[in-house]
Amino acid sequence: MKLNLKKMGRNAKLGLLACLLGLIAAFAGNPYKGTRVTIDATDLAGIVQREVDHINPVDLADWIVKGQSDYRLIDLRSKAEYDQYHIPSAESVPLAGLPDYGLGRSEKIVLYSEGGIHSAQAWFLLKAMDYKSVYMLRGGLDDWKDLVLFPVLPQNANSEQLAAFTRMKEISKFFGGTPRAEAKVKTDDAVLPLPKLQVPGTSPAPVTTPKKKKEGC
Repeated sequence: MKLNLKKMGRNAKLGLLACLLGLIAAFAGNPYKGTRVTIDATDLAGIVQREVDHINPVDLADWIVKGQSDYRLIDLRSKAEYDQYHIPSAESVPLAGLPDYGLGRSEKIVLYSEGGIHSAQAWFLLKAMDYKSVYMLRGGLDDWKDLVLFPVLPQNANSEQLAAFTRMKEISKFFGGTPRAEAKVKTDDAVLPLPKLQVPGTSPAPVTTPKKKKEGC
């Protein structure tokens, strides 16, 4: 059974936090070659409540389109799943291999799995090991597919929704996706093919607010 963190309430997330903290504490000294971890439960709970530990899939897509390289994108799924399809620029790292993978403690790290549970486990592990800038991809690969690869134009869309869908069409095509109209969603969900793995093509026309010029030092 897949667990989608996006659909969980805050109380459920805090319950998951308690379970994961217990799990990390239980395994803090043994599976990771004697590495000890320090856990500030209050700090972690506050992060979960404020929901500042997530990156939106559309924002991640925008980073990739713009060629940003100030982050590490980590795919926690199996190597077979990674080889079948992964988000461009992602590195394949199993959960158990994270402590020894060579991630910098001050690097921006974005974690994703299929729905969210493995990325939540990895997030708690890295935060407990004092990694400073760790995030989860909101909704995992499931939301990447829904929002980036296969965006949907609602029926009777208003002007704002139409404009948003027009922008997402460009992003979707950049990643080899297939934009859809809502009327077709139920009939084509079962047969939508994932894009072939390749370097994304030419950047689409600007789809987000341009970067602000740097001011001062």
